[in-house]
Amino acid sequence: MNVIADKERPKSRSGGRAGNVWLRASRENKGEPPLTRARIVEAAVALLDDEGMDRLTMRRLAERLQVGATTLYWHVATKDDVVDLAVDAIFGETQVPDRHTDSVRDDIATLVNDWRKAMLRHPWAATVPARQRPLMGPNFLAWMEFLQTALVRAGLSGKRLNAATWALYNHVLGATATQSSLQLSAEETRMGQEYLETRREQYPTVAANNYIADDDWDANFRLGLEFLLDGIESGSRR
Repeated sequence: MNVIADKERPKSRSGGRAGNVWLRASRENKGEPPLTRARIVEAAVALLDDEGMDRLTMRRLAERLQVGATTLYWHVATKDDVVDLAVDAIFGETQVPDRHTDSVRDDIATLVNDWRKAMLRHPWAATVPARQRPLMGPNFLAWMEFLQTALVRAGLSGKRLNAATWALYNHVLGATATQSSLQLSAEETRMGQEYLETRREQYPTVAANNYIADDDWDANFRLGLEFLLDGIESGSRR
């Protein structure tokens, strides 16, 4: 741990460090060469795109920025801060619509599909929820505000609103995480299907419906979203 940086890190009301970068004030520039939060985020996204989450360390990020670790810690207290900032940056790459259309369903579908595209451009981002830190950056919250406003217009509120929000959130995160990590070769797919065929009596439905071979990610995502939107429309009428 960097002793200097540790002494300077802000405390929460309970005496511990504030756990989320968005809940703390940003620092002024300090040290040479000039370093800003924007530069840190840009370098972090590039590093994550090139090498993935497992390779991100504060030391490697400092080296990419050509600064010392102490200078980096002046702006971001932890690796988690860096990841939070980087995730929010990718949501800023696509502008949230500035107004809703007459179709709530179209609004939700457009937003969710753009959300998926953003995650697929940066596959490492789909692993972030496992860190048990809520996404609270301004870009992500703008997306969430648009989504929940659309759900309110659909007639949902309270528990139903939050349940629908999480269902859509989990559809995007689950689909992008699976698509990014499950990359079977043609040979692996063939062997997997053959394995199921030899056990057709045990798993007749699975063997008959291309569980292993179906890698049409776009169609599966679209159909899954249709199921969710159908359910949301049905739930809004109760």
